[in-house]
Amino acid sequence: MPTESDSTLSPHSLKKMAAEKSLEYIQDGHTVGLGTGSTVKYLLEALAPCVKAGLRIQGVPTSRETATLAIQLHIPILPDEDAWEIDVAIDGADEVDSHFNLIKGGGGALLREKIIAANAKQFVVIVDEGKQVTSLGVSFPLPVEVVPFGWPSTMRAIERLGYQATRRVRDGHAIVTDNHNYVFDVQGKALENPSMLAQQFKDIPGVVETGLFVGMTSILIVGTPQGAVIHRHPSTV
Repeated sequence: MPTESDSTLSPHSLKKMAAEKSLEYIQDGHTVGLGTGSTVKYLLEALAPCVKAGLRIQGVPTSRETATLAIQLHIPILPDEDAWEIDVAIDGADEVDSHFNLIKGGGGALLREKIIAANAKQFVVIVDEGKQVTSLGVSFPLPVEVVPFGWPSTMRAIERLGYQATRRVRDGHAIVTDNHNYVFDVQGKALENPSMLAQQFKDIPGVVETGLFVGMTSILIVGTPQGAVIHRHPSTV
């Protein structure tokens, strides 16, 4: 266990701690939703030796990035178009508030991540303590996935809600998701009513999905200098 001298643990160390703790929620025979991002990378690296030792699971990756790493680590995965029965989904988050609501999508996989989380019997979120916030959207922009057709009009509709939207680019080119869509990063003010705001965005033609995950988290595992702390949503207690 970490000690007082571990107060300088890096965020990566805390992510790794939370990821390894989440293995407790994976049982033999499970179908496991595998999220996307740096924290999930630690999960896959911890899961691979368990599979090698005989743990029988099947993974459902939320991105090509995750699928590629799972295959490299010899973790069995199911095809994208299977009718999965997901026992547990495990994923990271960019922000989490005290009500277990999340901002996700920093890695651009928000749509597939939400599909997997919504179809899982249990959704376990793994973060370092720096991801905990009082209000969503203050320090991290909200990712919104939109279809390329007419995207400037979609952006204007979002901005009419009082936010600033920026199309995500890399090396001068628009980022394209695994679903062949664009990602807007939306910011400007705190997201005080995540549930209502998520619906407002979804009502805009051209918006496919938002990175607001409201009322979906079953278990939150937080890596802290004192160890991995497990928080259970009141509805699961």
